[in-house]
Formats: sequence, structure tokens, C-alpha cells
Amino acid sequence: MLSTRSAMLILREAFYGTTRFDDFAARVGVTDAVAAARLRELVEEGLLEREPYQEPGQRTRHRYKLTAKGAELFPALVALMQWGDRWLNDGGWVELRHHDCGAAVGVEVRCAAGHDVQPSDLDLTVKKRRTPA
Repeated sequence: MLSTRSAMLILREAFYGTTRFDDFAARVGVTDAVAAARLRELVEEGLLEREPYQEPGQRTRHRYKLTAKGAELFPALVALMQWGDRWLNDGGWVELRHHDCGAAVGVEVRCAAGHDVQPSDLDLTVKKRRTPA
């Protein structure tokens, strides 16, 4: 599903608000063929959905929007960005900031009571699998 770098970058751009095919290809820096293949895969996996639109005097095109399933990947993507900034930093990175207050955005693991949780703090339990909504 997200096994290629280009798929991850296209998904990242969708989080940033990109919706049009040409913009995905340009912002990710891939060929049209690669963009088409990755977008098709992301739609097939249910992370993006295609929606037709038409500019006046133009042919019908499709824009791509995140589904609920795709939107729920946001914390995982931010966590991967944080990890990459720390361990794979090549001299530059993107910093996410909350536009309302300007504070840096990051992912933390907390329990429902609000405590910071480390891997050594976990107890694993087995739950019955439920079908996705």
C-alpha cells in the first residue's frame, strides 16, 4: 500500500491540501506515469477517492481527496517525519507548525488518562478483530 517513496510523498501532499493530478506530479517530482500509478494504488487501497470536476470550457478531470481511512494515517506520517528529521537529516527538513498559535506540531504516545507512554510501560492484550467501518 505505502511501499514506495512516491506513494508516501503523494499522501503527504494530500495532507497539505493538494488535489490535482498535475500538482501531485510536480510537487513530488515524479513522471505522470508514476503519479498515475501511485494515485491509482492509493484510491484502490481506499486512502484517496477520485472526484470529478470541470473548469469552464475544459474537459472533465478528477481531483483526489483523502478518505477517512487516509486521514487517519496523519499521525503516523508525522511520526515518520519526526523520526526522519532526527535520524536521516540531510541538512534540511520541513517543520510543521500550528497555524493558529505557531507552536511546533509533533506526535506523542499517551494513554487515555494523558500519561506519556514508553514501550517499556505497555502491557499487551489480545482483542478480537473488528471489521472496519
